[in-house]
Amino acid sequence: MLGQAFRPTSLETRMALKITVIGTGYLGATHAAAMAELGFEVLGLDVVPEKIELLSSGRVPMYEPGLEELLARHVAGIEGSSGRLRFTTSWEEVGAFGDVHFVCVNTPQKHGEYACDMSYVDAAFASLAKVVREGALVVGKSTVPVGSAERLADVLPEGVELAWNPEFLREGFAVNDTLHPDRIVVGVRGERAEKTLREVYAGPVGEGSPFVVTDFPTAELVKTSANSFLATKISFINAMAEVCEAAGGDVAKLAEAIGHDDRIGAKFLRAGIGFGGGCLPKDIRAFMARAGELGADQALTFLREIDSINMRRRGQMVEMAREALGGSTFLGRRVAVLGATFKPDSDDVRDSPALNVAGQIHLQGGQVTVYDPKGMDNARRLFPTLGYADSALEAVRGADVVLHLTEWREFRELDPAALAEVAASRVILDGRNALDAERWRAAGWTYRAMGRPRA
Repeated sequence: MLGQAFRPTSLETRMALKITVIGTGYLGATHAAAMAELGFEVLGLDVVPEKIELLSSGRVPMYEPGLEELLARHVAGIEGSSGRLRFTTSWEEVGAFGDVHFVCVNTPQKHGEYACDMSYVDAAFASLAKVVREGALVVGKSTVPVGSAERLADVLPEGVELAWNPEFLREGFAVNDTLHPDRIVVGVRGERAEKTLREVYAGPVGEGSPFVVTDFPTAELVKTSANSFLATKISFINAMAEVCEAAGGDVAKLAEAIGHDDRIGAKFLRAGIGFGGGCLPKDIRAFMARAGELGADQALTFLREIDSINMRRRGQMVEMAREALGGSTFLGRRVAVLGATFKPDSDDVRDSPALNVAGQIHLQGGQVTVYDPKGMDNARRLFPTLGYADSALEAVRGADVVLHLTEWREFRELDPAALAEVAASRVILDGRNALDAERWRAAGWTYRAMGRPRA
């Protein structure tokens, strides 16, 4: 739910501050729409004309619940919109328009290295520095190695301040996370930057979002530290799943029991095939690389094991599928894979454990058919040699084993009896520990999940 539009502290503030968003990918498009929702005049920039054309029509190049609805409320030229949001490819227009410039470009992992690729951020700052007006505030939101802000501040001309304001968006919940953040962190050098950002975020702060003011290094470290903690928690329960499998324990009951401890909590304690996506894997690797550059590599050596546990889970699911098929080969065997995205409520297949497992089985001779509610087009582009179906029922038709690898609600609500009628063999492997085991077994399926006893 989008809820009611926020309003900054006053009409004067809304009319005075004009905001630009540099980079209109997942983060930038969401941030631009949210800033318009907060009441500001917003101009988004991207160097890809096709993306600007798409956004200017109120559409987005990715699936994110609620985002197109939010864009339609504010993109100029759309009937009934506020008209507060426009998009451009012109740096000159951005420089002349903006009082506050949010930099939201991508920071992928370098090819063949753990380190972060800063080329997009560097290029954005270099281009912005040529056109930015004196007195403007530049705000970095991209996830960068600690120390980047100090360096980038020197790129900007005299009279232009820099702040760092990390993002904490969850794919599938990005609109809500931007409009109702659980915290706002700003790294600043002076009172003017803090005052300006308090004006920008007056709406969320007014409804109770904590506003945390730090220096540059701390602000940069918050995002990577948070992602590292989440990755650690996920890999911890997956390591416990390995122990449960060896000892005959039940990792679901284990997670339930330890989750009642308030010091631990129940979130991120569902064992399965691990995490993926465009953030957690590359962020913890970049964090390790940067710690090494700073001479603090020993502090983060545990993250290497976290990464290893996570990647190992994918291979273990492949072996579980092989065992379910008799333990020898995938050749000539039909495998249905339910899920392609790295998580539900997204079409993002970057570093997707589900597609990785599907790809491994395919390379070993299996006839793999994939179905995902939103990620099919992206999956086809990444793995064109896999088979794809238009529904879960069609994916399962004739399958010797079914793998549940992305926890979409659609999959939890499937009718096991209907699928049983079309499957060649009633064997389902739950790689997310999210299905109702008793319901599937009652429909005649052999149900197995990672880290849980066989029935």
